[in-house]
Amino acid sequence: MNLNININLEADQKAFVDSTKQFVDEYIKDNALDWDKNSIFPLEALKKSAELGLAGIYVPEKDGGTGLTRLDASLIFEEIAYACPSTSAFLSIHNMTAWMLSKYGSIDLKDKYLKKITNMTNICSYCLTEPGSGSDANAMKTKGKPNKDNSSLNINGSKAFISGAGVSDLYFVMMKTDTGDNDQTSCVIIEKKNKGISFGKNEEKMGWKNQPTRVISFDECSVPYDNIVGSPGEGFKIAMQGLDGGRINIASCSLGAARFCIDKCMSYVNERKQFGKFLKEFQSIQFKIADMITDYHAARLMVHEAANALDKNESETTIKSAMAKKFATDVCFNICNEALQIHGGYGYLSEYGIEKMVRDCRVHQILDGTNDIMKLIISRDKLNI
Repeated sequence: MNLNININLEADQKAFVDSTKQFVDEYIKDNALDWDKNSIFPLEALKKSAELGLAGIYVPEKDGGTGLTRLDASLIFEEIAYACPSTSAFLSIHNMTAWMLSKYGSIDLKDKYLKKITNMTNICSYCLTEPGSGSDANAMKTKGKPNKDNSSLNINGSKAFISGAGVSDLYFVMMKTDTGDNDQTSCVIIEKKNKGISFGKNEEKMGWKNQPTRVISFDECSVPYDNIVGSPGEGFKIAMQGLDGGRINIASCSLGAARFCIDKCMSYVNERKQFGKFLKEFQSIQFKIADMITDYHAARLMVHEAANALDKNESETTIKSAMAKKFATDVCFNICNEALQIHGGYGYLSEYGIEKMVRDCRVHQILDGTNDIMKLIISRDKLNI
């Protein structure tokens, strides 16, 4: 049994959701548990996704992207996350970097990299968090110092918890740059092959096991000055705008995981008997399923509202994105956890896929700003603090 969630989609939306589902069924669905168990980075599946235009979903067509909306992207990431939240989340990070370059990059920088990003010749990672600063983006210490003729930046510092570190080809790195005034935050593209870049050990994680997570260190790493995305000092603005979309994307990944768990539960309670009755006949189970479905739909409405706000460039986009991220990642994790409980011992077994959803979704409450940070964003705006 499955939730019927796409009955109100436009014809074109239904078409790309269906094509995404077909891609997921062919390349992800039957592989996700093995990727998770053996920490296999799904390179082939990611490359195939680019053939469908999923590596530049909301990059304009003039820049080689698919030119879809943020709401369209939300639908796509949810559909992929239904099979594997970790794969969907990594693809969403890649899409965020593609958008950053498309929106802010110079013509020359876009000519240099953008086509290779949208066709996934180059896979991208986003580097903001540092070992000592966590959620405080202003406290970063990674610094790029221009040489005398401003032809290159000499970069020193480190980044932590970087998804794709060591396998990605390009790194969109937020750093302080000495532009002659006070140090300002800039976004700089660094290639994996650059001298002076190194990667730590692959972290052992609770979830997201099919993508590597490492510390990245920069030691006298020299990159062309022209690899700055946008103007020097625009990095913080780029990062914050990127996070508005990133929060919607990660919330969409949580929706996919929650829907998978709800579908599993609806099938299970129709098949499993206890004390001579199907589980669905127990009122306590009925109430649990009702709460799960209601919470899922409420979260989906909030995520779609935030996506629409971003598409329309509404003034409350940041607040709506924060609310959607906080609410959706919280309730969807609870849905996955409740699904595990309903399945009992079977839910704890890896072959059913539910425990993977629990593990993968837990980090969604932490990344792109913890949910406590989301509360600060919301409350400070509404209280004029």
